[in-house]
Amino acid sequence: MEDRSVEYLAFEHLVEIVRRLRKECPWDREQTFESVKSCVLEEAYEVIDALSGKGDLPEELGDLLLQPLFITAMAEEKGVFGLDKVIHHIADKLVRRHPHVFGEGKAKNAEEVLQKWASLKRQEKGAEGSHLDGVPSTAPTLLKAYRLSQKASRAGFDWPDRESVRDKCEEEWRELLESWKGSREELEEELGDLLFTLCNLARFSKIDPEQALEKACQKFSQRFRQMEKRALEQGQDLKDLSPQALDTLWNQSKS
Repeated sequence: MEDRSVEYLAFEHLVEIVRRLRKECPWDREQTFESVKSCVLEEAYEVIDALSGKGDLPEELGDLLLQPLFITAMAEEKGVFGLDKVIHHIADKLVRRHPHVFGEGKAKNAEEVLQKWASLKRQEKGAEGSHLDGVPSTAPTLLKAYRLSQKASRAGFDWPDRESVRDKCEEEWRELLESWKGSREELEEELGDLLFTLCNLARFSKIDPEQALEKACQKFSQRFRQMEKRALEQGQDLKDLSPQALDTLWNQSKS
């Protein structure tokens, strides 16, 4: 209990620091709900980097924790809501959506937990709710495609197996090729269909498409930088090289 008391005191101290900053710091006083949006995103991305070993995780978690506390402090000033409402809301939701932990319900595996969570959420939203609710409109599009297909699957709308998704990918690729000489709008539509289906292929393969694309970006970046380095060592600039020379440098960077 003593350790918990220390944690509670530390949290209360942080909350008081944030409230004082809002009152006494000129920069903090000027911030609005609109101006902190980019801060929330930036701090979330830095936590993601730290989870991958690219930063100090406790520090980055602290920076991220600051954001909801700061936003809540602004809300308190407006008389909209307070920190107690934020905490009670998430605490009540966690208990309500985990009857297999806090009630008499049972869940055999993680997938069943997710299905029950979605079912309870729809019950709370009422008849007006959709199985697709809960995917932020501002989410990165690749993540949005993954989450929408995930939610549709839990509602029973899905391909029977991974091979069926692969066949659909091949179908979408053929349609993309057929639209190649069509309008920009047609090509855009077919390209979007292919990307969405590829997200489903990733889901069936239990691969996070965001992480897969991130690794591909890192690999490309490393190889391209190696190309630049080799060209510089030869006293050349990439933009002045022929396609054949660029291809040679690319293959060298791969090896």
